[in-house]
Amino acid sequence: MIRFLKALILLPIAIVVVLLAVANRDPVTLSLDPFSGDVPEIAFQLPLFAVIFAAVMLGVVIGGVAAWLAQGKHRRARRQFRREANHLRHETERLRAQVPAKGPADGPATASRGSGNLPALSSSQSSF
Repeated sequence: MIRFLKALILLPIAIVVVLLAVANRDPVTLSLDPFSGDVPEIAFQLPLFAVIFAAVMLGVVIGGVAAWLAQGKHRRARRQFRREANHLRHETERLRAQVPAKGPADGPATASRGSGNLPALSSSQSSF
């Protein structure tokens, strides 16, 4: 089902991208020299669709970096919580190792756990 939905979304996008590339094959001059308008020092002849695709890809990369930087505080908090959980886990293991294990002869420890003092049901009582 997900493959179908993905194809349903991506197929029209792919068709639009191919149509854009076919319709905009004419070369354009991409000038990276803002000071000389007549004869730029750094200029490239590229198809228009290549310029458009490069601009979209650059926007995706810049947006991804911006989102990654904005989520830095959440990653930092997650690392801190993970360290705290590991510390508490180690402390719990250390404390459990210090306390001697209580057996069934100890009395109140088994009664507080639950099923130790419950009467057994007969077969006639357990059927509904």
